[in-house]
Amino acid sequence: MILSTVARRLAAASLTAAALAAPLLMSPTAQADSRETLLFLTVSGSESTWIRGIALECPATSQGHHPRAAEACAALDEARGDFDTLPGDPHLCPLIHDPVTVTAEGTYDSDTVDWQRTYPNACALEAAAGPVFAF
Repeated sequence: MILSTVARRLAAASLTAAALAAPLLMSPTAQADSRETLLFLTVSGSESTWIRGIALECPATSQGHHPRAAEACAALDEARGDFDTLPGDPHLCPLIHDPVTVTAEGTYDSDTVDWQRTYPNACALEAAAGPVFAF
């Protein structure tokens, strides 16, 4: 019973994220400049008890919603779009098991992005990914 509830919540969150991202990924601006970066980023808690998502457009614009868009774009540029090599904000984190899962879908510099990673806790996420998932 609990597993089916979690599965339903995860499915609903995934459908909501896809519905929110689709218009952004199909926008005329994104199609006009194939070198542009347009990503839909999500962060979710353990067992998908909560989820939040946001669009990130690079170069950062004043119409964007990511609170640290310029920093996030700079970090992505430094990593050349490779989420596994983001510069992050290296620091020590407590050994607390409270996993967070992050995803990135869309395009970076005309390359398709479909990336996901689970970190042991929010501190480990911040240390590894820096401003990209800081929303």
